[in-house]
Amino acid sequence: MSLNEEVIGVICKTLDVEPEEIKEDEKLYDSIGVDSTEMVEVVVSLNKHFGIKIETNEVTKFSTPRDIVEVVGKKKLS
Repeated sequence: MSLNEEVIGVICKTLDVEPEEIKEDEKLYDSIGVDSTEMVEVVVSLNKHFGIKIETNEVTKFSTPRDIVEVVGKKKLS
């Protein structure tokens, strides 16, 4: 499973949405109406799943899934 698929899987599970609803280059707020509280939940889930520490200001409701994958990828390397 690629990092992209894994991140999208965590997002889908946390927000209870289908992978088809996630558009890689569209802000989560625009594509599925994510609010700030839900983004905190996504960040917590990503931190737990990948064993990393993402700050809540690094990933916001205006981030795209591609942005989030990039942040996770950098954190996993450090």
